[in-house]
Amino acid sequence: MDTDFTAEQDEIRRTLRALLRDRCGPAEVRAAVDTPAGHDPALWTALAEQLGLPGLALPDTYGGVGGSVTELALACEETGRFLAPSPLLATAGLAAPLLLALGTEAQRTALLPRIASGALTAALAVPGTCLATALALTGDNGSGWAGGGRAGGVQARQAGAGWRLYGQVEQVLDGHHAGLLLVAAHAGGFARSRTLLFLVSGDADGLVRVRQTALDPTRPRARLQLRDVEAELLGDESVDVPAALAGTGDTAASLVACEAVGAADQMLGRTVEYVRQREQFGRAVGSFQAVQHRLADVYVQVQAARSAAYYAAWAAAQGERVGGLALAQALEALRGAAAEGIQLHGGIGFTWEHEAHLYFKRASGDELLFGPAHRLRAHAAEAARLFTDPEVRV
Repeated sequence: MDTDFTAEQDEIRRTLRALLRDRCGPAEVRAAVDTPAGHDPALWTALAEQLGLPGLALPDTYGGVGGSVTELALACEETGRFLAPSPLLATAGLAAPLLLALGTEAQRTALLPRIASGALTAALAVPGTCLATALALTGDNGSGWAGGGRAGGVQARQAGAGWRLYGQVEQVLDGHHAGLLLVAAHAGGFARSRTLLFLVSGDADGLVRVRQTALDPTRPRARLQLRDVEAELLGDESVDVPAALAGTGDTAASLVACEAVGAADQMLGRTVEYVRQREQFGRAVGSFQAVQHRLADVYVQVQAARSAAYYAAWAAAQGERVGGLALAQALEALRGAAAEGIQLHGGIGFTWEHEAHLYFKRASGDELLFGPAHRLRAHAAEAARLFTDPEVRV
């Protein structure tokens, strides 16, 4: 692994950080999440047209930049630093890789260039609250997570040359506004039940979308109700949906890990700046040894998480899957940085209006969506057979 960034990678980080610093401060973030879209459409247009963020990891054949997961992860570190609300993770981190892996050539040609340009946003909808399991981050996604064909989730039936979907999906990341939905649904009835992915237009007849109140307002979620909605099968019935979801899950985990590292680093920097200025007993709070030790511990956590996240992003491009472990470490680093930030900001840190709470909510919200950390580690240990190998003794 080459630990040096290329000139292009450094340019992505520098340009994106400068743009977000000017246009994505705490006030702008709070204003954006209160809009119907849940993000600033003008900022999303700038990210797509000026920097090509949605297409960073897409082949140039389909209008992308032709980069790898590494470039997209570095971009996510900067968006995470400012908690920039955008459809980047849902579109480029979850939906686009599945379209690329499973879609027919006609589907890829029709949809991926629009995603790469930012004109089309997309969201992945899986039944219940099983996103982490469906992505094989906290458990086996071979069966069970989608309901096994029983009542609940989404059911699919063939209607002539097409498909119709009916059912309900909870907690779809950016599902309230996405122009395209990738919906996991059962087909074949109970006896021959299998889970397939379907493409549903955001304005399809019979689709009802309701934005839900989320712990982390910078990651809006929606409830989808599909009432005999017309859908198109993604790929064909022979595709291995669980394997594709597992691969996408590892990629998404590395992206979320980099987001968490950026957020933790920003929170640590803001806290260090504050304790240097805040005085107590005639001296700066940051001059007290106990405060220095606490911040030093956070610094070590953040640096360790950054190393793990960078490696996971690089490994994902090489076909190695360690995203879950990196995500566990990054989520813990962000939670620690946010908690210490709230504590060391004193009275103002405990008010909801302070930006430190946005970072704490991001840490807690990501654990609910993709974790928690102990389950991420437990599944990784189980997959590696650490505690089942007869030669391993505790």
